[in-house]
Amino acid sequence: MADPVVIQTATARFTPARQGKVRDIYDLGEALLLVATDRLSAFDVVLPDGIPNKGKVLTQISAFWFRQLAGIVPSQVISTSDFPEPFRSAPEIFAGRSMLVKKVRPLPVECVVRGYLSGSGWVEYQRSGAICGITLPAGLRESDQLPSPIFTPTTKAEQGVHDENITYAEVEQTLGAETAARVRDLTLKLYTEGARFARSRGIIIADTKFEFGLDDKGGVVLIDEVLTPDSSRFWPLESYKPGGAQPSFDKQFVRDYLLSIKWNKKPPAPRLPDDVITTTSKKYEEALKLLTGKGIA
Repeated sequence: MADPVVIQTATARFTPARQGKVRDIYDLGEALLLVATDRLSAFDVVLPDGIPNKGKVLTQISAFWFRQLAGIVPSQVISTSDFPEPFRSAPEIFAGRSMLVKKVRPLPVECVVRGYLSGSGWVEYQRSGAICGITLPAGLRESDQLPSPIFTPTTKAEQGVHDENITYAEVEQTLGAETAARVRDLTLKLYTEGARFARSRGIIIADTKFEFGLDDKGGVVLIDEVLTPDSSRFWPLESYKPGGAQPSFDKQFVRDYLLSIKWNKKPPAPRLPDDVITTTSKKYEEALKLLTGKGIA
């Protein structure tokens, strides 16, 4: 029997404190339960159709990376399997897609890092020769690897509002010089280590975003999700060829479909065909298998 597609977890029994584009967040007093549903957003709009097992893939990839990168920065994770009641008694909803985490104060900046020229970075480079105020060499092609990874932060916008690129000076103004430098350096180090490991497993991580928070002692901790197909561009190494767009393991497949039907990128979003849903689900599961060597738990 196939696992149910979990679009939302709110029921008479369970009421999340907040709902993001993908996650339902339960406030347990001193901790939070983050539940990755099978919702999918594109162009900052949540689509009506879920992607089977997507939430489990996101959670299990993030859990893998939190362990893999623990030597660089601590995370907010307490457990990915031991939950208090009543969540423990509803495994059909919560098992495999939930994380019990410490409460922290999220920093109001998306820490984006780019190792390759793609997406909005490619658009900005074509217009100005720079990204987030960082001047790049002339003559780069779409999907070229950059001479070295660059920190290209954005605002952390509310749901339905686009994040906006900002300069490092603006990050300093928002976070203070010391914290800004800390998250920039962590972002570049986490990406470098993650991209190196992923490449050894046949995946290019073209770009990604990290989110950080401050614990009760003021220390920086890694939060949210890490190096997943939702927060990153994953490209197959074997087919990588700069000079144009690349095939991917992430939700770009859905974006490409939505662009092909000339949707105006405003709610309500259109329904997805069954073949787009099935193919996207397989792409997420393939990324999990390549990175971790394991299927969905």
